[in-house]
Amino acid sequence: MNLVGRQDRLLIGGLAVAVIVVFARPIERYGLSLAREAERSSGLALVPALLILTAVFLFHQQGKRQEARARAAVAEAAAKQMGARAAEMERLVNLGQALARSLDLETIRGVVLQHLPKLAGSEDAWILLRVNGHWQALVGPARDTRREIERAREHVADHALAGGSAPATEGVAGEGHFCLRLAAGGDIVGVLGVPESDGPIPEPRQRVLATAGALLGISLRNAQLFHEIRESSLRDGLTGCYNRTHALEVIDTELRRARRSQTPVSLIMFDLDHFKDINDRYGHLCGDAVLAGVGVKMRDVTRGSDLKCRYGGEEFLVLLPETPLEGAKRVADSLRRELADMRITWKDESLSITASFGVSVALPAEVDGQALIARADAALYRAKDQGRNCVRLSIETAVT
Repeated sequence: MNLVGRQDRLLIGGLAVAVIVVFARPIERYGLSLAREAERSSGLALVPALLILTAVFLFHQQGKRQEARARAAVAEAAAKQMGARAAEMERLVNLGQALARSLDLETIRGVVLQHLPKLAGSEDAWILLRVNGHWQALVGPARDTRREIERAREHVADHALAGGSAPATEGVAGEGHFCLRLAAGGDIVGVLGVPESDGPIPEPRQRVLATAGALLGISLRNAQLFHEIRESSLRDGLTGCYNRTHALEVIDTELRRARRSQTPVSLIMFDLDHFKDINDRYGHLCGDAVLAGVGVKMRDVTRGSDLKCRYGGEEFLVLLPETPLEGAKRVADSLRRELADMRITWKDESLSITASFGVSVALPAEVDGQALIARADAALYRAKDQGRNCVRLSIETAVT
């Protein structure tokens, strides 16, 4: 049990100080008198020695205080540096975790926009992707949308790629930027650039950017591979068109969107005429060559936003968003003529094909894709019955 509390100790300390103050002068006079008496009796100069010792003691204490302050400043600087490193590591961990959940470019773009400015120490950092030999912007300052700014960045990125002999983890300085090549599996997928508007990027910042660049390179490459795998699973390998399952999902989605926006959606369904005769006479490899040619011709005639689908065998679908019936009929006529003019060379023979077309348009507020396909299919069979190599409209929407 503690009999003397904190307040009691303060009171005792105050009393001791008061006693020292009261008796300071008598003690000082007594001490000096003793020192002078000792000097006279021994012949020693004690008072000057005491003064010297006192001065040395004071200087010594001052030096110790300065050393303590210096050590405290060093410790504080080290603590700040450690805190900054810990914060950077936390940002890198957050970046890595966010990228690990990102499997497409749009999601990666959002992650980069959130994390890159803090890691780069600049709001003007940018990333260009290398796609089929061309540069494609992933992120960059929103105000820099002018074409001359884009060309300048592409020039900087080309300069960074020119330093290909150095490891990808090493930055390339030049053209007023610090650049890092984003690589994965030995392939360069893009370039990360940070303007050096405030002077060269410090080495610690370069190390952070190198780590971030390594994470980004792997994530971008994974997104590319995921896109390729997904596309291959959704597309017919022979014609390059989407498969039936994916097409049905897209048709339902487009019908719901058209219902909300009150815009027309049309569907073309066509079938190659006498395709079985080609397989029987020339073999299925020749039939495959014909189907592949049809896929190429569909991509040439239709828009990029139109859905091209191999519905089954020699049957194909084309979904045309925001297209009325008459517009879809014109597209079907153009495709019919292009297919009739197409020549397939097979073992020194030139083959020609024709196709029959049915066209339908979504009814107001319609959301049933199967009903839309059924009307186009019925129109297609009327085209078959009426001589083939022609276009017929759905009865429900035909213009009389």
